[in-house]
Amino acid sequence: MKSFRFSTVVFWIVLAFPAIPMLIGLSTGAASAERLLHPTGEFAARFMILALMITPLRMVFPKTRWLVWIAKRRRWLGVAAFGYALLHTLLYIVDMGALRPILAEFWALGIWTGWAAFAIFVPLAITSNDASQRKLLKRWKQLQRFVYPAAVLTLLHWVFVHNNIGPALAHFIPLAALESYRGWQMIGRQSAKTEPQAY
Repeated sequence: MKSFRFSTVVFWIVLAFPAIPMLIGLSTGAASAERLLHPTGEFAARFMILALMITPLRMVFPKTRWLVWIAKRRRWLGVAAFGYALLHTLLYIVDMGALRPILAEFWALGIWTGWAAFAIFVPLAITSNDASQRKLLKRWKQLQRFVYPAAVLTLLHWVFVHNNIGPALAHFIPLAALESYRGWQMIGRQSAKTEPQAY
């Protein structure tokens, strides 16, 4: 039990570590809200991608111990992704300074996709706990699957805010490749189940 608690604390420290210099810089005036928009958004995307990569990676490397270890903590990656997304959103609001300029650019493709992704992250983060999983039962998994449209929205937000597809694809292509492999494996299994048995 003590080792589990220790590993939990260490894991959360690792997840929080990128935010520490950002918050220090923000509090001391060394970094502005505008300057921190990009790194907070990137880390939100990175932790989301890591959480989504765990299941297909375990299909590729089923006996890898560290994947089993991190799979038990996958929800924490999702919560960390939400934490950075929340910080990213708050910094955006601070940088814009008022409601009018926020509303003025809301319907730009790079903006509304970010708001939509964040709106999806909120219920996913709120229900990322054992109590919600027990209460929602099958609906919990159905709700958590909304992370996939959130990932697509995040990709669009990243691409169209910066007008640069390269960095976004560098992050999302590994996930797309693994999810394609996962889909191919699932199709293969379904096909095997439906094939007529030879007698």
